[in-house]
Amino acid sequence: MEHVTRIVIIGGGPGGYEAALVAAQLQAEVTVVDCDGLGGASVLTDCVPSKTLIATAEVMTNFDSSHEELGIKIEDDTAPLEQGARVVGVDLGKVNRRVKRLALAQSHDITASVTRAGARVMRGRGRVEPNQAPDGSREVVVRAADGSEERLTADAVLVATGGHPREIPDARPDGERILNWTQVYDLEELPEELIVVGSGVTGAEFAGAYQALGSQVTLVSSRDRVLPGEDPDAAAVLEDVFRRRGMNVMARSRAASAKRVGDRVEVTLNDGRTINGSHCLVAVGAVPNTTDMGLLEAGVRLRDSGHIWTDKVSRTSAPGVYAAGDCTGIFALASVAAMQGRIAMYHFLGETVAPLNLKTVSSNIFTDPEIATVGYSQSDVDEGKIDARVVKLPLLRNPRAKMQGIRDGFVKLLCRPGTGIVVGGVIVAPRASELIHPISIAVDNNLTVEQIAKAFTVYPSLTGSIAEVARQLHSRKEADGR
Repeated sequence: MEHVTRIVIIGGGPGGYEAALVAAQLQAEVTVVDCDGLGGASVLTDCVPSKTLIATAEVMTNFDSSHEELGIKIEDDTAPLEQGARVVGVDLGKVNRRVKRLALAQSHDITASVTRAGARVMRGRGRVEPNQAPDGSREVVVRAADGSEERLTADAVLVATGGHPREIPDARPDGERILNWTQVYDLEELPEELIVVGSGVTGAEFAGAYQALGSQVTLVSSRDRVLPGEDPDAAAVLEDVFRRRGMNVMARSRAASAKRVGDRVEVTLNDGRTINGSHCLVAVGAVPNTTDMGLLEAGVRLRDSGHIWTDKVSRTSAPGVYAAGDCTGIFALASVAAMQGRIAMYHFLGETVAPLNLKTVSSNIFTDPEIATVGYSQSDVDEGKIDARVVKLPLLRNPRAKMQGIRDGFVKLLCRPGTGIVVGGVIVAPRASELIHPISIAVDNNLTVEQIAKAFTVYPSLTGSIAEVARQLHSRKEADGR
């Protein structure tokens, strides 16, 4: 009788469920162990919920910022002296109920597709036993919520357990006034004055969204600017937009503590200054879920941060144990987690596999405007990691942008000086997440600026700016070559 390969996947987020689908298609016997519901944080508490909330905020922003310029008139009975006041409001309770409903529906859809593919889904927490059997297999102990345990034998184990919000010791969330990003969807009323601690991607997204929904937002950034890890030109545009819309952006201000004072919150900064608000959202990064899983005992090497060390095909230092997603600390992106999980299964099950290539990863920050990036960055050029030519074109010159009342944003392309091969790009614009794809294709397939410049674009369109930047880079290359 032919041996069926047994795969146990701990964690049902994008890294886990995408791996399960691949392994099941390759005729392995697959068990997914998960404690919260398939989809993981990405679907249940992070990506799907936050982008659903942001979709409502986006409508509010578009209405607020462009209806007058586009000639849209609102007829209402607001007194003449109050006509400048906002006439569109939001029912946050209703928004959040929709957010949770969509997240749950997405989780159910994923569970159905994984089960339909032939995988078994188990509710519980997985722990890897320390020793390998003589045949190379390992045991995973699954502990259910009621305390009962079941032992599973696995030829390979994939750890895809994600992460959870990092906490400031003196600013612990209470779920009511001091919140982490998983708790905001329980709010029934819009926070009047929201203090957002942390100006990374999560902090910036929520700060922009709540400002658009009608909160007065204070964004506390410990660095010189918002989005310190992103393209500096893009971050500068976003910070300018935030301030223009009335947000209080506090740079070089590290939060030391947050405490309840009645039905208010007081945030104290390291320099002793205090900020008061009705609510506080703490968004200071994530911690990997790698404790109490028997990983070190099983020979899995962890970094100082607690993340699992992996190679380019998702192997850990322990034979037969792979890892994918946020618990590896590679890139906290659902797309990267999914790719790591798929690569792990292809590798173990003997299929042809290309190692993970992070220089072709595209990502997006769902602020307004959005910031999408792919490939090498401006900082890679500035630090001498790659020799590249860079051209940036403001959207102000784009005819479609003018028609739509878009004032902020740009297209930036990076190409190699000799060949003109596109190695990176940045787009700051509404729906930048959709516009980045042609640049992603160019980076992934080593296309040149000449090839992009020669391809037809629709007139008028925002993508016309991508072709225009490519033309500028190509003509510069031609000039250099003469």
